[in-house]
Amino acid sequence: MISSEPIITVGIIERLPSLRGEFHGAFLVDGKTPCSGSYEAVATPAGISLKCAGKEIVPAATMIRCLPDGESTFTVFDVVIGINFHWERKENQTFQGALRLVQRADGTISVINEVALEKYLASVISSEMSATAPMELLEAHAITSRSWLAAMLDREQAEKNVGVPSQRCIEKEGEIVRWYDREDHDLFDVCADDHCQRYQGISKIISANAAAAIQATRGVFLVYDNKICDARFYKSCGGLTELFENSWEDTHVPYIECVSDAPQQYPPIETEEEAQRWIRSNPDAYCNTNDGNILRMVLPSFDQETTDFYRWTVKYKREELEEILAKKSGIDFGTVMNLVPIQRGPSGRIFRLRIEGTKKTIIVGKELEIRRWLSRSHLYSGAFVVDADRDEKGVPITFTLRGAGWGHGAGLCQIGAAVMAVKGFKPEQIVKHYFPGAEVKKLY
Repeated sequence: MISSEPIITVGIIERLPSLRGEFHGAFLVDGKTPCSGSYEAVATPAGISLKCAGKEIVPAATMIRCLPDGESTFTVFDVVIGINFHWERKENQTFQGALRLVQRADGTISVINEVALEKYLASVISSEMSATAPMELLEAHAITSRSWLAAMLDREQAEKNVGVPSQRCIEKEGEIVRWYDREDHDLFDVCADDHCQRYQGISKIISANAAAAIQATRGVFLVYDNKICDARFYKSCGGLTELFENSWEDTHVPYIECVSDAPQQYPPIETEEEAQRWIRSNPDAYCNTNDGNILRMVLPSFDQETTDFYRWTVKYKREELEEILAKKSGIDFGTVMNLVPIQRGPSGRIFRLRIEGTKKTIIVGKELEIRRWLSRSHLYSGAFVVDADRDEKGVPITFTLRGAGWGHGAGLCQIGAAVMAVKGFKPEQIVKHYFPGAEVKKLY
C-alpha cells in the first residue's frame, strides 16, 4: 500500500488547437528558460509552439514542461467544465504545481497539471463542496476522494505491469455493454471533470474548512482486506445505494453494497414491481432533502441549478427520443416502440435495458451507457420507470421517464452524507455507513 504522498497528473483540458493563459510568478520552461506573464501555445505540424509575453520560448516540441519557482501559479483560459452535462460552461482556472503541454498523435494539445496529492485533494473538496459545508462532511469526503485516487493509481500501475488494459466494451448479437472509468485517459492519471473528480485548481477559493479537513485527514484512507478502497461517490442515491458491478466491471466489491440511506432499513429492490413502487414513491432518506441551506453547503452554484434530484421526471416526444438515440448510439431503431428494463440493481438502477424498435432491437448496458443513450447530456440516474402514451394503433406518442437519484449510486452519497453531518454524525461514521466493512487507517 501507499506509504508517502505521490505527485499525480491531472488532465485539465484536451484536444486543443491552441490555448492561452498566464503565469503568476516565475516558471522555468523545460528546465532552462525563465518565463512569466501571459503565454500562448499553438499546435503546429512541427510541434507545440510556446510564446511567453509575446516572445517565442519554444518553437516546436511534442512536450513542454513548465516548473514553478516556489509558490508560483498558472492560469488556463476557457477551461470547459461539466462536459456534456446540462450546465456545461467555460471558466478561467488557476493551478498550483507544474504545467505540462503534450501534443497528441492528432496534432492537438493536452493540458496537464502535475500536483501533489494533498494539494489536489484540497481543490477537489472545494470544487465538489461549498466552502460552508460542515467539517464532518469535508473530512468524510477527503477520506473518500483520497482513497479512490490511490486505488485508481494502484489499478493503473497493475495494468501497466501486465501490459493489457481492462476490457470496457462487450458487443454481441443484439447487445452492447459498455462502461467508463479513468482508464480512458492515456496521458495522465485523472481528468479534471466529473468523469473522474471535479478539480478546478485554486480557481475556487480553498476555504479554511476545506484546508483544515485535508490537514486533519492527511494520509488517511479507507482500507478493506489490507487494500485501499476504490471509494466512489455521486450526488444522490435516491434512498438506496447501488453495487459497483452494475456500473463498472463484473467484479463484486464487498465494501460497496446496497445500503439504506436512512435511519430505517429499506429492503433492496428485487423485482420490477418493487422498482415501480419504490421509484413512484417518496420515501424518507438522508438525501431526500430540499433544505436550501444544506444544498448550498453541498452543491456549488451550478449544481444548485438541479433541484429535482431525489425524484425526477423527463418527458420525450417519441420522435425526439428516436433522434437522441440515433445520435448517441449510432443506431437507427426506426420507430421506438418500447423501453423495457431487463435487469436492475438493488437501488432500482437499470443496468440492462432493451430498446425495441421497428428496425432494430438492442439491449444496452451498463448504467451510465443507458443514461448516455437516453439523454442529450445524461439522465440523472438509471433508476427510472417508463410510461408511454400511445395512439389508437399502439404506437407511442410520448415516453415519460420517472426516476430516482442523481449519479451511479455506488459508494458515498454526497447529499446524504451532508445531511448525516448536519445531524451530528462523525466523519468515520459517515464513511463506514456508505462503505460497510471498511476501516479508516492513516498510511502516511
